[in-house]
Amino acid sequence: MTTMTANPTMAVGRSSRAAQHVTFPHVVTSEWIKFRSVRSTAWTLPITAVLMVGLAVLQAWGTTQLEPAELFTTSAASIVTGGWFLAQLAVSVLGILAITGEYGTGMIRSTFAAVPRRLPALWAKALILAVTVAVVSLVAVALSYVAALPFLDQLGLELDLGSAGDLRLLLGAPLYLATIAVFAFAIGSLVRHSAGSLAIVLGLLLVVENVFAAIPLRFFEVVAPFLPMGAGSRLLYDDATLEMLDAAATGATLTPWQGYGVLVAWVVVLLTAGAVLLRRRDA
Repeated sequence: MTTMTANPTMAVGRSSRAAQHVTFPHVVTSEWIKFRSVRSTAWTLPITAVLMVGLAVLQAWGTTQLEPAELFTTSAASIVTGGWFLAQLAVSVLGILAITGEYGTGMIRSTFAAVPRRLPALWAKALILAVTVAVVSLVAVALSYVAALPFLDQLGLELDLGSAGDLRLLLGAPLYLATIAVFAFAIGSLVRHSAGSLAIVLGLLLVVENVFAAIPLRFFEVVAPFLPMGAGSRLLYDDATLEMLDAAATGATLTPWQGYGVLVAWVVVLLTAGAVLLRRRDA
């Protein structure tokens, strides 16, 4: 009778060869399969599109009910992209669940067993999230324009794709929503708990920023323009609205792209912190 024993050298060799086959494109492919197969994706992306289209139609219809003297927004682009405020909540939920969902089910251990270096999995998740949200948001902007077109015609408003201001709003909406989704994803990678991450992200976007803007103390006036939504959302205001906001501002006044740069800086810092902790903490 003989006893079969494993050869450690052969096992290490097979493991090394297997690790060499874990390329980033392969990780992206596997993460994409997971991303599109979970319920959170199937729910939040359609909700994002519905919110954007529905609010654009309501805003356009409501504007037709106003007297000419009551009209404030005269930009078709600002009406078409007006649903960004609520849509950011849906994509934030998607961003958080894209990472915390795996911690909740324990799937993250299988993910890291397949990708021992871990960070490629984190980058792949963030990349898939950003691209998907940007594409869905861009489609939603196009659908919003089509749905609101009858009311825009009544108002005599039309999109001018040759206008830098209109292009900034039309392309800025997908860009902002993709970035805010990765911002929420980065918070999720730090907290690793769905409810806790949601409380932090929604509290920051809906409560903290409004509190900072409302308190007339110098500290809050200086810091408020550099908070994530306040800074990044300047990309989504037309020139008339920006002039009104700047006239009322008591702190720094950022250009639309400077504001977006501040939001990107938030994402880079949080995602870097999440990557460092991902390497140091147990799954």
